[in-house]
Amino acid sequence: MKITTLGFPRIGRNRELKFLLESFWRKEIGREEFLKKVDALKKEHLLLQADLGVEVIPVGDFSLYDGVLDTAWMYGCAGKRFRFSPSADWLDKYFVYARGDARNPALEMTKWFDTNYHYIVPEVDGEFHLQYNWMLDEFNKAKRWLKGRKVELKPVLIGPYTFLKLAKVESETTLVEWMSALWPVFEEVVNSLVSAGARYIQIDEPALVYGRDKKAVKRLGGYYRDLNARYGKKTRFVLQTYFESVEEHLPEAVKWGFAYIGLDMVRGREANLKALSRTRLPEGLRLVLGVVDGRNVWRTDYSQVITLLKGLAKKIDLSNSMLSPSSSLQFVPYTVEGEDLGEIQPYLAFAIEKIKELVDIRKVWRGNTSLLRANRALFKRLEREAFRNDPEVRRRMKALSPSDFDRGVPFAKRFALQKKLLNLPLFPTTTIGSFPQTQEVRRMRRLYRSGQISELAYQVFIAEKIREVIRFQEELGLDVLVHGEFERTDMVEFFGMKMKGFAFTKNGWVQSYGSRCVRPPIIYGDVSRPAPMTVNEIRYAQEQTERPVKGMLTGPVTILNWSFVRTDIPRKEVAYQIALALREEVLDLEKVGIKAIQVDEPALREGLPLKARKRRAYLDWAVKSFRLTTSGVRPETQIHTHMCYSDFNDIISAISEMDADVISIENARSRGELLDVFREYRYDKCIGPGVYDIHSKRVPPVEEILELLEECLRRGIKKELLWVNPDCGLKTRDWPEVKRSLSNMVEAARILRKKYGK
Repeated sequence: MKITTLGFPRIGRNRELKFLLESFWRKEIGREEFLKKVDALKKEHLLLQADLGVEVIPVGDFSLYDGVLDTAWMYGCAGKRFRFSPSADWLDKYFVYARGDARNPALEMTKWFDTNYHYIVPEVDGEFHLQYNWMLDEFNKAKRWLKGRKVELKPVLIGPYTFLKLAKVESETTLVEWMSALWPVFEEVVNSLVSAGARYIQIDEPALVYGRDKKAVKRLGGYYRDLNARYGKKTRFVLQTYFESVEEHLPEAVKWGFAYIGLDMVRGREANLKALSRTRLPEGLRLVLGVVDGRNVWRTDYSQVITLLKGLAKKIDLSNSMLSPSSSLQFVPYTVEGEDLGEIQPYLAFAIEKIKELVDIRKVWRGNTSLLRANRALFKRLEREAFRNDPEVRRRMKALSPSDFDRGVPFAKRFALQKKLLNLPLFPTTTIGSFPQTQEVRRMRRLYRSGQISELAYQVFIAEKIREVIRFQEELGLDVLVHGEFERTDMVEFFGMKMKGFAFTKNGWVQSYGSRCVRPPIIYGDVSRPAPMTVNEIRYAQEQTERPVKGMLTGPVTILNWSFVRTDIPRKEVAYQIALALREEVLDLEKVGIKAIQVDEPALREGLPLKARKRRAYLDWAVKSFRLTTSGVRPETQIHTHMCYSDFNDIISAISEMDADVISIENARSRGELLDVFREYRYDKCIGPGVYDIHSKRVPPVEEILELLEECLRRGIKKELLWVNPDCGLKTRDWPEVKRSLSNMVEAARILRKKYGK
């Protein structure tokens, strides 16, 4: 069996891509230098995989911003509304699609399946042409870089079905029509790669794991049969799936003529095994077996993988199959090397270590018993580790009762009490939480962490920043204020560092989108809160103003979904443990007089299982986790939550069941499309659809904000329930831009108050 990967971390060992992008955007380096250094990073990644023992190496998995945008750019279908200056070259245009500019709002951004990675949603209209065959360029460069190496290169293309599903094509009929229009362009790219000597081509179709669109998938199968018949003698095509099982479509897919079918044998293991047992594989068809978890950081149990392979070998010829991670390795950090994670470090594997595990597993498969014994000993030690269990946390979990998940008073009564207490105007204005984290803020944080300034000096600095941002918001005329979150880095990291059961890396970065990288915590043991986490800063902020200041917390499901989670207990149990810790914080905030508390859950939709049959169970415990966090407060305490860059259509009832008093959502990039679901569902609680896109430098005019708010009213949101806020936090923006944007937002709210009453 050969070793392959499905993708490698793009950002580099030390986030080189992030810093290159930001230097280029700031015009600190020119176009040619930028592209030259990017190519050097790509080459480094290819050579590293070859050195580690990868024999079939992916090409084209690297992206300057996002792979879906790359594909749309190649097919000339990113979006026709964009207007560019005559001097703009292809690179300028590419980044405008992703980030927007003064004339062009950026393309919408949403989550890639059930991950925390954001992809750019192209505005497809059914017309396609080969605008720029960047994949051919990537393949030819990779051939030069790896010349003389005994490896095969494998261009990676997003399949037409998955690409159009990611573009949010409205109906299956349109999907079939547009797939027919896209196919000749897709085949043109394939033909160019075959002609250039590509012996392997990977076609990613992860959307097949949804198990939907039988008509479209049948049409797709016909296209793939023709493709394999035409080019299959020269090139081995790989149909690659991941993130779940492909059980519903596997009986058809094995007839499409592919040389290989890639299966996720981690998340989709049992269902894929059942599907394989019921499906007769054609002679010559081989598997790419995703046996190492590409989305979590724990070591692989070799015994489990060998048992899996032995079972498959009784029914399937594995002799020319491949071993791989279960998905691209872009979802895990680069390497454990250089970390200092104490007692948990021996049990961790990041991207480089996962490739080494694949090599080890093949050695074990070929008879290396010493590697197997060492791995077994490692997992036996892990089972005995005391750091996993906290008796007090387990006791509190057992003591939970139904009343812990219920506020006890319906929203209508709570809303009346809150209106009286908070005394807010119609169309109240607020922000999502964070304000710009300037170089000064980051510098002071570095000095504090390195011990160059005292904790007292740092706290004095943070207090001054809080005073400044309170004055800033009062001068703008905002109604519900925030403390700015200057003491926080990442919204999950901040809370994880203050709770037991979490570990943090020095350099465990993963890409969230573009140049945005995050360091997910590692949840390794039972979770608890030793002491208050936010009370001092929020109380201090409230003392500076007569207006209400929101307490700001990250919710339990988001902390769970944006962390690398232990696998020895159910995720539901981990979520409840986090919720219990946060519940203590919520109650402490209420005790010191905080009248509005926001518990953000941007990752609630992200964690939704890809299989429809698994969703109800997930939503049940996810909603209960939120309610466990918030249900201990008095009815007059207003509970807010925030969600961003998610499709709400299939979870709107669950959002309502969360029983938050106010929800704010992303809305500006989608230009109001998300509001359709609120019209159809008749959401009966307060809602703040974001009125401008904080991921773009563009300042929205008052007229544009007014139109969005008027559209909310036209779609059935009651004026008494409509809030006015940005899409998301303002941490990444600069102060002049924030001031202009929020001033326009406040002015739009004032105009609406005059029109619709005080």
